[in-house]
Amino acid sequence: MTGADGRPKILEITNVDFALRQFLLPLMRVLRDRGCDVVGVCADGPLLADVRADGFRVETVPMARSFSPRAQWRALRALVRLIRRERPDIVHAHMPISGLLARLAARLCGVRCVVYTCHGFLFNQPGSRARRWLALVLEWAAGRATDLYLTVSRDEAADARRLHIHPEAIAIGNGRDPAQFRPDRDARSRVRAELGVPEAQVVIIAVSRLVRHKGYPELLAAMESVPDAQLWIVGERLATDHGADMGPVLARAAERLGPRLRLLGYRTDVAALLAAADIFTLPSLFEGLPMSIIEAMLTGLPVVATDIRGPREQIVDGQTGFLVPPENASALARALATLVMESALRARMGTAARERAVERFDEHQVLSRTADLILASWERRT
Repeated sequence: MTGADGRPKILEITNVDFALRQFLLPLMRVLRDRGCDVVGVCADGPLLADVRADGFRVETVPMARSFSPRAQWRALRALVRLIRRERPDIVHAHMPISGLLARLAARLCGVRCVVYTCHGFLFNQPGSRARRWLALVLEWAAGRATDLYLTVSRDEAADARRLHIHPEAIAIGNGRDPAQFRPDRDARSRVRAELGVPEAQVVIIAVSRLVRHKGYPELLAAMESVPDAQLWIVGERLATDHGADMGPVLARAAERLGPRLRLLGYRTDVAALLAAADIFTLPSLFEGLPMSIIEAMLTGLPVVATDIRGPREQIVDGQTGFLVPPENASALARALATLVMESALRARMGTAARERAVERFDEHQVLSRTADLILASWERRT
């Protein structure tokens, strides 16, 4: 319920602990600084310890990243019970399936203000025609239960309006802190010394979950044609991730690339690792508006990514990096090799990338606008 100071109680609801920790925590801090009572909600997981250590209460529900009717019914019932107990003024939902359930539960419980941030549409992702149509129908239905509809990319906002999912969808973007993600000579020297990598060695870095749609088969194949560089892969596969296991693909690549491939796993020092690298790559098959690309651009790295929704809003092809066709290892290899061989080009693109990211993807500006929109939406309904 609304606090004594008149500020609202907000439930920030997403699917898994990784999303709450990596994507929602900065917004939760901004809303708390504005006097809101903010509670995080998602499936249980070890990364929630970081959120709780920041002073937030986190409630866990049995979220499932699948279309299993039984699992989703269980999650919906848990959300209804939680919302009835918490009596929030605002429910802010995230991610396709958890966002659908959270909005439905909020409407069933009579929540005054229901907000959704779309981080990517399931109907724009690869899959059967039936699955994509189901996703579109569910998204359309959930749009009817949404007071404020936000998206992280302009393409998604345009889709939401064009497909009549929501008539007033607003693209808010994504952001990271330019003071945290920045060129850092000391971090570069320290990390390279720890990993035994000479200063002159060109390093390509990829930061993402180890799943097929991040383009790892193409990236690992491309690296065979980029012999003068190391590839650092930062990330792991979540227990809830779907699709082909990348373990065998990575094992085969390790045999071919040898010490040029470094699998660093999940790391909390991503800013330092980026500062120690020379080129960033994310050859995904689909994306929302990747935080990892923003982090790399702020660090002053040129970015090689696929020419898909999201990255094409971030990267200026030929100026801050290169855009290549998805699932095209040859084109990816050519772009990476060009940057590996031309240090002056890397420096020029990296400088332009940071300038663009500071201008467009500053976390403070993005989160401040998001908080303004949420609180204005709530105030209109009080």
